[in-house]
Amino acid sequence: MKTTAIKISSDLQIFIDKFAPTKFKLMARGIEIRGINDMHRNLVQARDLIERLELNLTVSHNAEMLSYGGFEVNNS
Repeated sequence: MKTTAIKISSDLQIFIDKFAPTKFKLMARGIEIRGINDMHRNLVQARDLIERLELNLTVSHNAEMLSYGGFEVNNS
């Protein structure tokens, strides 16, 4: 079985450093942030940070992610 290393883009690394999530999981296209209590506030903060720093990232969220308090930040 072959494993591939996931590479973090510079924009994604900047986001991780500034947003400082307590729990996140690396994925092929970005990260999944988990364990969020105030989902709306954190989604707004993540989108604001991406816009303010002009990062080439997108925020993704759906009802399934809401069940475990998570959202994704992906490379565009």
